Amino acid sequence: MGIIMGIIYENIRGISIEALLIKTLLALLVGGVLGFERGRKRRPAGFRTFMLVCFGSMTVMTTNQYVFTELAVSDPVRLGAQVVSGIGFLGAGTIITNSKNQISGITTAASLWTAACLGLAIGIGFYELSIIGLFVVLLITSGLHYVDNYLMLKSRIIRLYIEFDSARPISQLVEFGRTNQYEINDLQIKRSKVSKDVADVILLVRSSKKRSHAEMIQEWESIEGVQYIEAIE
Repeated sequence: MGIIMGIIYENIRGISIEALLIKTLLALLVGGVLGFERGRKRRPAGFRTFMLVCFGSMTVMTTNQYVFTELAVSDPVRLGAQVVSGIGFLGAGTIITNSKNQISGITTAASLWTAACLGLAIGIGFYELSIIGLFVVLLITSGLHYVDNYLMLKSRIIRLYIEFDSARPISQLVEFGRTNQYEINDLQIKRSKVSKDVADVILLVRSSKKRSHAEMIQEWESIEGVQYIEAIE
């Protein structure tokens, strides 16, 4: 009985029809679940993209396994290595920087890369790791999302986007920070595309005393010349 189970166990991890069906279904499941999580948050890469990435990675790894097993040539992990490095180009396309210097899509890019790695694990028959990896990624992207937000809100560091009256000196903002126990770590100034009378200012400030982000925004909003303000990631 043990021998039979061993044969079945090895057969579903190889390149048999049964193994190919299992690998295909598992790759579509893992990619689909991860893509659904990203898609419902309106991220650049969604349901179909993740399924394609995971399935494509599985196909590459299984093909490499076939070449190595049947033709006795090639390195069994060479094609998989190309996927790990090559997926970075696709992930980079999901990272977006807007006019306020906000960067979005990094988590999606990392998720895409991880989906490719899980596809490679499926392709070589390492089903246990791929299933564990699925739940780990879901925990990080969904469960720990609230922890991440909580830590950011409790942080004494905040990045502010301010639309400031261009007729006033920027030193007014610097002076306000100095007199109100703020340390300005970064300051960027851009000419507004909306009006020539407005300057777009991005500040990375650290409060020397404990106060919430809402309190920080309210204090900086009170500066004369500030027309609009918001916290950005």
